[in-house]
Amino acid sequence: MRVRDLVYPPVIRTALTLFRVLGFRFDIRGIENIPASGGAVLASNHVSYFDFMFVGLPAWRRQKRLVRFMAKEAVFRHRISGPLMRGMHHIPVDRAAGATAYRHAVDALRSGELVGVFPESTIGRAFVPRPLKSGAARMALEADVPLIPVVVWGGHRVWTSGRKPRWERRVPVSIWIDRPLTLAPEDTAATATDKLAARLRELVEEVLTAYPVEEQHRTEWWWPAHLGGAALTPEAAAAAELSSISRRRPS
Repeated sequence: MRVRDLVYPPVIRTALTLFRVLGFRFDIRGIENIPASGGAVLASNHVSYFDFMFVGLPAWRRQKRLVRFMAKEAVFRHRISGPLMRGMHHIPVDRAAGATAYRHAVDALRSGELVGVFPESTIGRAFVPRPLKSGAARMALEADVPLIPVVVWGGHRVWTSGRKPRWERRVPVSIWIDRPLTLAPEDTAATATDKLAARLRELVEEVLTAYPVEEQHRTEWWWPAHLGGAALTPEAAAAAELSSISRRRPS
């Protein structure tokens, strides 16, 4: 069943205005890999607070398709973001009762919607993919829709987890949409997740090879450690994320 979208298009126009104000220099590739109609899972890495908008941008350019994102339930309770998230018909995820969100997402896919998922489940502070949850693969298999890897990179230079926003203009931003994964009839959620994780890692490396970074910036905090940058290693990033979670828990 299709829903009326009165909120989503104005929010997209606001986002496009923000992109122009910030002067993001987009490198968007693979728009044609998003189906013009019908359901699909867009499974993306996650490095910045802009990533929802970035993953939605190529879909909008693909015949103005809208993406229903799965996001933590707390965002829907916020007095500002909550009405917007509900108005855009995104999918709240209560980690204590995830089955409801999963069913909602599968139903949306079967009705022809695009569903956006960040299977790392949180922003990765090393800026390379973290281990993935299996939900994206499970719902693609159950709904029998394409599972499409997406890589976004660059927005973390402006606003990411653990750092104050840095309103730098003209930052290069890569948004690459890969071909749907080739899944065999015998693939399970586990094996499909392994294929997704491997392809996301490969695609991130391809994005980084093409990313326009000057030599003097290759030691910056936002450039990955394995390429000589000062970003956290995956191990240090995991420790920092655990520390952040423990600080948020009530004592």
